[in-house]
Amino acid sequence: MKLESKLPGVGTTIFTVMSQLAVEHNAINLGQGFPDFDPDPALVDAVTTAMKEGHNQYPPMPGIPLLRQNISEKVSQLYGHRYNPDTEITVTAGASEALMVSILALVHPGDEVIIIEPFYDLYIPILNLAGAIPVIVPMDAPKNPDETYRIDWNRVREAITSNTRALILNFPHNPTGINLDTSDLDALEAIVNDSGVLLISDEVYEHIVFDGKEHQSLSRRPQLAEHTVVISSFGKTYHVTGWKIGYCCAPAAIMSEIRKVHQFNVFTVTSPMQYALARYMQDPRHHLELTSFYEQKRDYLFNALQKTKFKPVKSAGSFFLLANYREISDMKEAEFAKWLTREHGVVVIPMSAFYEHPDSAEANNALVRFCFAKKEQTLNAAVDRLMSL
Repeated sequence: MKLESKLPGVGTTIFTVMSQLAVEHNAINLGQGFPDFDPDPALVDAVTTAMKEGHNQYPPMPGIPLLRQNISEKVSQLYGHRYNPDTEITVTAGASEALMVSILALVHPGDEVIIIEPFYDLYIPILNLAGAIPVIVPMDAPKNPDETYRIDWNRVREAITSNTRALILNFPHNPTGINLDTSDLDALEAIVNDSGVLLISDEVYEHIVFDGKEHQSLSRRPQLAEHTVVISSFGKTYHVTGWKIGYCCAPAAIMSEIRKVHQFNVFTVTSPMQYALARYMQDPRHHLELTSFYEQKRDYLFNALQKTKFKPVKSAGSFFLLANYREISDMKEAEFAKWLTREHGVVVIPMSAFYEHPDSAEANNALVRFCFAKKEQTLNAAVDRLMSL
């Protein structure tokens, strides 16, 4: 039997390589994007309570009604848009499944889909499975150590053709840490008005936005909301990434198509966690206080890195920040990240890993990504090692 791979370009990722190096060299892992601390015990107890109450069988395919109702209320209170919990909200097996089912439901073979580079590594493999054609539009990379990335919306507009089906967005952005402002929403409104393109908005870090700014969800603008699938993650918000529970919101006609794929993918999502999350999120402090929690960690790592030869860039959102290592080495980013792990025992992720062609000159700007969703002692130990550079 001849086996023909549907994803021939997918091999061992840099994330797997770095994790293995971390184990081999007993390194402190500031590369992987998940917390190394436990969630609120009250949330864990709520799962046990739900299990004892008998919520252990299949819940409804789109998610339990109470959870969908509470998602609707949260979005309405924060962004002013009311999604119908019965027809416009679906609970998914993490944001990853929400992305998967949205793309498979809405994108057809031969369709072009625009992705802004650097990008989260999930997008292109899903587009390949859908038979779609990824169209990469690069951000403007920083030219100096104290600069960050910038989107040129004119380049996005110029990439749209008669074959363009969708534009995938991800803000607050992983890996760059940049966020949208109102002028970006203005630009997107103009693009949607001219082209009618669908938007798939990956907003998993919606509650981690710094420096007194607000998250500019695409659901804030009625015209954008009509054309958008908005995706978020309970895992990122409540420090439970291993639970793999997220959700997506979209107009009823779009959501109807998404649910057709969802029901034959996972059908539904683990029942007791849904009941626990539905009850836990009724107290808005649990998501409203997340910004200050992570802003302290961001500021600590940013200030600490300034005492090293790294030149950190202050993140506007997410639990990542970038740092320039030009004063330390002229190695390419992947090579530098491996060297840092082997020789100094700290794991970071090279920014080039988020490019279509990671070995290219365009992908190598002497930048690495740090994750600060870690315990204080983890960050302290990592900084102590980096001070020796």
